[in-house]
Amino acid sequence: MRKLLSLVLAAAFLVGLTAVPAMAEDVEVKVFQLKVEINEAITAFAKRYSEATDGVTVTVETLGGGADYGGALKAKMASDSMPDIFMIEGIGGYELWKDYLADMSDADWVKDTDLYYAPEGKVVGFPIGIEGFGLGYNAEILEKAGIDPATLTTLSATKAAFEKLDGMKDELGLDSVVSVGTSVSGGLWWVTSQHVFNAFYAGYLDYNDSSVHDNALKGELDKERLTAFANYLKMLYDYSNPDILVNGNYDAQIAAFAQGKTAFITQGNWIDPSMKQLGATFKMGFVSHNFLEQESTGLYIAPPSYFVVNAKSSPEKQKAAIDFLNHMALTEDGHKYMVEEAGMVPAFKSVKLLPPGDFSKALVEANARGGNYNWYFGQNPDGFNQNTLGPIFELLATDGDVEAFVNDVTAAFQSIAK
Repeated sequence: MRKLLSLVLAAAFLVGLTAVPAMAEDVEVKVFQLKVEINEAITAFAKRYSEATDGVTVTVETLGGGADYGGALKAKMASDSMPDIFMIEGIGGYELWKDYLADMSDADWVKDTDLYYAPEGKVVGFPIGIEGFGLGYNAEILEKAGIDPATLTTLSATKAAFEKLDGMKDELGLDSVVSVGTSVSGGLWWVTSQHVFNAFYAGYLDYNDSSVHDNALKGELDKERLTAFANYLKMLYDYSNPDILVNGNYDAQIAAFAQGKTAFITQGNWIDPSMKQLGATFKMGFVSHNFLEQESTGLYIAPPSYFVVNAKSSPEKQKAAIDFLNHMALTEDGHKYMVEEAGMVPAFKSVKLLPPGDFSKALVEANARGGNYNWYFGQNPDGFNQNTLGPIFELLATDGDVEAFVNDVTAAFQSIAK
C-alpha cells in the first residue's frame, strides 16, 4: 500500500510539473537598414510596436548615406551577429545573400502588393516603398525666372533653362543652378553612378525594356547613347557648386537646395522628410533626366530596396520578424509610419493615406500618368556601382573629358562581362 501511495504521489508530482508552462523568453528582432532619411521614423515605429507587443522587442540600427552598408553586413555575418531583418536592393544583393533569405510567400502582406521581390518564384523581399527620382526643382525659383517646368521635356529645353538661371544667379540668390554631388570619399557616388546613370539604362524605353542594361552587362554599350548621356552629366556638373560636387556630402547637397541656393537637385522623393526638417516651404517637383531631344516626362520609379528576413535566425525570430512586417503593411499605425512619418509612397494597396511631401506627391501623379522608367542599377554586380563606376563619374567632374568617360565606362562593363 505504501508503495502504491508513493507511486501515486510521484505521478501527481510529475503531472504538476508538466501542467505549469515554461515561461517564454522575450524575442528581440534586430533590424539593420540603410536609409538614413527614415531612421528616426522607423526607430519610433519599432518602439511603438515593441511597447504594444508582449514578448517582442524590435530594435533598429541604421547605416547609410553613402556608408558601406554591404561591407558592414558582411562583417556582421563574419562575427555571427547577422540581423533578423535587413535590406537588399536587387539581384546583386539577392545573389550575395540568397542563402540567408527566408521564404515569405505565405505572409499576409504578400496579398496586398504586386511589387514583392520573388526572383526565383518564392517571395523573399518586402517592398519598402515606391521611390522615384528625376531632376528635382524649386518651383518658386523657376517661376521668378519665367521658366515653366512643364516645358522642360527635352535636352535643349533643359539646357536653355540652365543657361537662363546661370545668368540670373545674383538676382535669384543662387550659388549654383543645380545641386549635385559625385564624391566617392564624401559618400555621394550613388547620386551619379547609380541614380543619374539609370537614365542611360532606362530612359526613353518601355518600363520593362531592359535591353540597354542587358547589353551593358554583356559589354555591349551604345556609344552614341552613352556619349549623349555623358554630355548631359557634364552639363549637370558644369552648372553645379564645385565644392559640393567633388568635396560635399549628402547633408551639404540637400541643404543647398533646401536653403534656396540652387534651383535643381539630383535626388528623389526620399528627401521629403529632410526638406521638412530643414524648413523648406517652397513648392517642389520633378522633370525627367532628358539627355536626348526625344520628349519625355517620365520619372524613374520602382521599389528601391526590400526588407528580407534572415533564414538563419531562429524560427521564433523569423515569425516575429514577419509579424512586424505584416503590422507595417496592413495596419493603420503601419500606414501612418510609412506615409506621414517616413514620407514614403507605400507599395501596398490597402494604404489610403496620401504622402505629405511635394516630391512624393509628384511621384504619385507621375505614377498615375504613366510613361515612367524602371530601375536597373541594383542588378549590377555587388560593389560595381561604388568601387568601379563611382571613381569614373568623379573623374569626369575634375577633368571634364567626355570621351575618356565613355571609354572608361565601356571598359568597366566589358571587364565584368569577361
